[in-house]
Amino acid sequence: MNRANKGQIRIVEAFLAVLIVFSSFTLSANLTVSQNKPQREDLAIDGLNTLTKLDADGSLSNYITNRNWTSLQEAVNLALPTGASFNLTVFDEEMRQVNTAVISNGGFSNQRIYSVEYVCASRDMMFHSYIIHLDLAVAS
Repeated sequence: MNRANKGQIRIVEAFLAVLIVFSSFTLSANLTVSQNKPQREDLAIDGLNTLTKLDADGSLSNYITNRNWTSLQEAVNLALPTGASFNLTVFDEEMRQVNTAVISNGGFSNQRIYSVEYVCASRDMMFHSYIIHLDLAVAS
């Protein structure tokens, strides 16, 4: 290569570098950002796991026995993945609704809703069993 052509090669090199930088900006702007929302198929499993975790240490039956609906709502909301909407209803053995307050973190829109039913027994001296119905959906 001649010394006379050295300047021309540098200009071509600079042009290619600018072309690569701008094309990378263009391509990265078109890429979609994936959000960390729960998959719809995993919601039923997450709901069942949430109720199982809360029942493992007895806190689930304590919330129901003490009628502490606010703490139950907060515990379920913390245990479920971010972006999941839920509505929880507690029934007794005769399928009468026990909770007097709404236990939910938001409404559902026109989307697929998954339901989980879980049976919980109280840990008191008097035996009580409760049926917990949990509806789940991805928040929009």
